[in-house]
Amino acid sequence: MLACAALISPVEAHAHTSEQGYVLLLPTGLYITTGVTCVALTLLLLMLLPTRITHWVFRPIKVMQIYDLPLRHLTSCLSALFLAFLIWRGLTGTSDPLDNPLPLFIWTVWWVILISLQGLIGNIWRWANPWTGPAFILAYITQSRAPFRYPRKLGHAPAIVGFMLFGGFLLADPAPSDPTRLARILGGYWYFTMTGICLFGPRWLSQAEPITLLMRSYSGISLFNFTKRGVFLGVPGWKLLRRKPSKPGLAIFALLLLGTGTFDGLNETFWWLGILGINPLEFPGRSAVITQTITGLIVVNLTLIMTCALCLYTGDKLCHLTRPLRVSFCLYAPTILPIALGYHIAHYLTSVMVSGQYVLKSMTDPMGNGADILRLGSYYVTTGFFNTPDTVRIIWLTQAGAVVAGHVVAILLSHALALKDHNSHRSAILGQLPLTLFMIGYTMLGLWILASPRGL
Repeated sequence: MLACAALISPVEAHAHTSEQGYVLLLPTGLYITTGVTCVALTLLLLMLLPTRITHWVFRPIKVMQIYDLPLRHLTSCLSALFLAFLIWRGLTGTSDPLDNPLPLFIWTVWWVILISLQGLIGNIWRWANPWTGPAFILAYITQSRAPFRYPRKLGHAPAIVGFMLFGGFLLADPAPSDPTRLARILGGYWYFTMTGICLFGPRWLSQAEPITLLMRSYSGISLFNFTKRGVFLGVPGWKLLRRKPSKPGLAIFALLLLGTGTFDGLNETFWWLGILGINPLEFPGRSAVITQTITGLIVVNLTLIMTCALCLYTGDKLCHLTRPLRVSFCLYAPTILPIALGYHIAHYLTSVMVSGQYVLKSMTDPMGNGADILRLGSYYVTTGFFNTPDTVRIIWLTQAGAVVAGHVVAILLSHALALKDHNSHRSAILGQLPLTLFMIGYTMLGLWILASPRGL
């Protein structure tokens, strides 16, 4: 509801920190062909490799022994205090989103950097969650339990709806980086989530809170796993092979991460603006395309979910499996997560290279009083790396590499799950063929989006 109200209330529009505006003048056709070929060769290699090799690839190793110190409630409270400081700065500081620390930390540090580290390294959100610590202290002081039990029939539906509202705010709101506007929404959402925890207990976070579900999904494909038995390291996605199949809500949520990320890039392209009948050089502003953007976001996500379901249904038919589609969907949909993470990193790489510099400027002067805590001196934000072919080529290769790596890992993970799910190597290959061909096609789509001219 907060996001819906934010979309329709009139405000002064500001540029979103994630938007990009350079045209890649490189031979992208060659790079796209190379990337798709790498993904296709991965499939061919898996068809030839023995089953034991695939299982060996996803076998984790113990890298060190650690002691699980009970610090996460302390760090959670510190995270909540820092969020309160950012909200205060959003309400009282400058209205410039490139100078106010609130939009910089939310859209650059949290949305881009922290989520990327969550998917690459491990469950950082366990210590950074701004609700678990305050909820623990509140329950300890009051010595009371949640009065209601979370309705099992709801499942993860509130989190799915909440994430779609967040996607609408991110992509369709006229001013998602306006400090005052963002501060009010964040403050309201923090209290809304705390109310849910007080009423339904910690289960509200694990079932109904979209940010927690987002972080939980990405931590499932990270390299490291921190447990009481030690720190374990493995190929991205190895933890998914050791879990039970996801519930339908989590499976849908994984696809929403990919679909929303895809549309985030697609709606900036000249192609999309052409469909809307808009001249990219005369963009009328976000407020003029709110309905079109929300419609596109919903259509892309529904199309992705139906296409994935169709591929899995076809795969089951090819290997003569007679089981509900829900079983295959819950088992294989999370294998899409490496693709979502790879595209997330690639899509926001250029924006974080610029907005990250503004974050440093904000950190050296957090109160906006002229301080220079980091001793940066007269620091000027540069975008010179977008002006030379050599640096642009490096940026593009890094982006393309992230996309291709995500697809390769997804195919490996899907194949490893199929080998456990089917009774023969041949049946596993046949069952995964439609989904793998879909992933190869998605590789081409992702690389095309990155290379396409963008407006806004």
